[in-house]
Amino acid sequence: MESDPALQGDGATPEVLALAKVVTRLRAEAAELADLAATTAVVERAKGVVMAQEGVSSDAAYERLRTRAEHRGRTLLEECWITLGRIGRGSAHPSVETAIDPPTGTAPETEHSPFTADACLAGKRAIGASRTNVLAEIAEALVGARTPDDVAELLRRTLGGLEHVDAVVIYTMAATGSLELVGYSGIDDTTAEQWSHVPPLSGFAGLAAVAHGEALWLEYPGQDASRYLLIADPAGRWPTRAWLPVPGKGPATAVVGLFRTCRAPFDARSRTLLRRAVRLCAEPLNAGRGRRAHAFDLVSPVDEVPTAEVQRIFDALTGPAVLLTPLRAPTGAVEDFRIDAAAPESVDVAGRRGKELVGRRVLETYPTMAGTPVWSGYLATLLTGSVYESGPFRYREVLAGVPLESTYAVRASRLGGRLVVSWTCQDTHEREDRRLAELQRLGNLGWANWNLMTGRITWSDQVYTTFGRAPVKGPIALEALPEHVVPDDRPGLAEAVRRLLDHGMPIDEPFRIAVANGVRHLRIVAEAQTDADGAAVEVHGFLQDLTALRDAEIALGESERAVLVQRGMLQAERALADRLRETLLPIPEQSLELADVCVNVAYVAADRGVNVGGDWYSAIELPDRSALFVVGDVAGHSLAAVGTMAQLRFTAKGMAVTGSPLPDVLQRLNALMLHTPENEYGSTATVVMAYYSPRNRRLTWGRAGHLPPLLIRGGEATFLPQPEGILLGASREPSYGQSVLDLLPEDHLLLYTDGLVEDPGEDIDAGLERFAETTLRLLREGHGETLATSLAATRPHRRDDICVLDIHVPRRADPRPCADQ
Repeated sequence: MESDPALQGDGATPEVLALAKVVTRLRAEAAELADLAATTAVVERAKGVVMAQEGVSSDAAYERLRTRAEHRGRTLLEECWITLGRIGRGSAHPSVETAIDPPTGTAPETEHSPFTADACLAGKRAIGASRTNVLAEIAEALVGARTPDDVAELLRRTLGGLEHVDAVVIYTMAATGSLELVGYSGIDDTTAEQWSHVPPLSGFAGLAAVAHGEALWLEYPGQDASRYLLIADPAGRWPTRAWLPVPGKGPATAVVGLFRTCRAPFDARSRTLLRRAVRLCAEPLNAGRGRRAHAFDLVSPVDEVPTAEVQRIFDALTGPAVLLTPLRAPTGAVEDFRIDAAAPESVDVAGRRGKELVGRRVLETYPTMAGTPVWSGYLATLLTGSVYESGPFRYREVLAGVPLESTYAVRASRLGGRLVVSWTCQDTHEREDRRLAELQRLGNLGWANWNLMTGRITWSDQVYTTFGRAPVKGPIALEALPEHVVPDDRPGLAEAVRRLLDHGMPIDEPFRIAVANGVRHLRIVAEAQTDADGAAVEVHGFLQDLTALRDAEIALGESERAVLVQRGMLQAERALADRLRETLLPIPEQSLELADVCVNVAYVAADRGVNVGGDWYSAIELPDRSALFVVGDVAGHSLAAVGTMAQLRFTAKGMAVTGSPLPDVLQRLNALMLHTPENEYGSTATVVMAYYSPRNRRLTWGRAGHLPPLLIRGGEATFLPQPEGILLGASREPSYGQSVLDLLPEDHLLLYTDGLVEDPGEDIDAGLERFAETTLRLLREGHGETLATSLAATRPHRRDDICVLDIHVPRRADPRPCADQ
């Protein structure tokens, strides 16, 4: 695998570097999956052998392999290889042989002696059938291996005769990215000491194999020496070499070097055998047993202070601090840091605090950190252990489309294999300045300072905005300030400035200035600092733009004047309405006697608007000693509605006096509504009319869209069935009918308008039911003589006019028909 060019270019952007690191991590994960697939294939083949030999199911075969491995102290993979090796020794089962050794490929030509290469190939073909036995031997011998040296010696001994392996070295990666020699066989101690520590240099083949996660085959000594640093003499003892990364749960952190005396390149069978031999050694190498256990521990993270302990210490801190754990690429290079602990006062530029930071990756959360001096400082501290302290730097992040920026100073120190990072936010003054500027802008005020000793004048930006003055013109001297106001305000401001300068008296003075778009209302509040003699030496204060406030006050004054005018007009209209009511609807103070019946009338105006609306009534005795009873309601509460009501009332009375039938009267009233000038906006009205004959107590009645009369008889309340009749003004061809009712002694018949029964949002049927129940209750309580007025009094909140007419038929023997029975 070649390294990503994005990681090699010096001009790569931090974003490209971060993306390249993510790609590298994904490649390592893919290699791990490939290793897992190869291991799974070995287990499946071993299961097949057990199934064929012992006649059991697949699950049972797997369970037997696992049980045998546990009983013999082996891993499952070792047991599988041993099972396959026994098949090779016994019957050389063709399927097993094919599974272990792929077909031989054609070896490429080399620059070395053909005789030597041919001899090597011939020897290998002669012993090709024993490859399976070698893997089984390695698996069995690994059980007794205790140190990396044991593993190196085992590989050299078992692979020497078959693959001409003459030396084996085993390296593991340290936390700093360097390689440490932990096991060797076939090389002398002096060479081992020289190559015991390999820094993270790009020219060492073992590092390249670990970095890429793939085997590296060195088959041409001349070319290989120009590309890599080779252990010992490259042209002598070991002309071909192989570097194989040791597979593990994550990216490879150990590598095995196999040095051969054979000059021939590695063919496909050899490469497969060597890969599987190293894979068999993966578990003991990653377990870290034996003489160099301290070196083996470098495969896993170094011993650290427990994160929980660090967090408990952080919880007691008063400043920001985080614990960073390095996340490494297969090369061992740090590709990111993870925040594993954070002090409660740790706050980043986006406002995330304390435990909200734990678990985040640095480059994923703060991508612009890549490639910065701070990032380089982190890496240097992790490698050398020296403390890193940065100068102030600006960090910028865009969150939800909003750019956030702050200035920080960072300190990083190493704790084991991790970093403790603390910082200080140095933009406190800048933030306060921004807040002050926002306060001045929102309050339309700015600060000013006049140093009378040095002549230095300082204005905030908002003062320039208030005066409409370009900053390049500079501020205005305090003594010259009156020259810039409107003429009417100059004397007052000049006097205030004189008091301030001569006597040190604080001032709070309004004034006006002329600007391009009109006049601006301002206010100056200032005080002076004086010397020992009481003379002013410095003046400071603020200037505020009150234009919007003054405009609001003017608008409020105009509104108040309009309200007063409207109130006067309303009062006049109310007075006129009162006079109209007294003229058109004289309300009797007590019950009336008409045609041998008692009539109680109530009229109550609405709480709002004109006192008299469109509700009206008539109760008169006709020439033939019969009586006319009418209750009506014109839509609206205006003087126009009152005028319409008067026309209807007088027209109805006039036609009734002539003896016109009720349907004809209603037809005439409808025609009047349609042709009244006030009806140009489609006004309508309702009405109920009744003729009462005392001779036979017969009531003939009709209605035009009005609510039904309520009859109280024998302690029960009944709404009369309604004859045909649409409301007035709704149709040019209406049809009206009439009904007849014979009244009995002690009956109460109530005619009323909708203000007595309707409530907003309530169904009209509910209002009628409440009206009937209230009427019966009032009669039981003895309010028969004043039933109409009592009903009106039950409606304290009057949204509409109320008109009620109670027709009561007394007992015959009563000499006072209208007296309460």
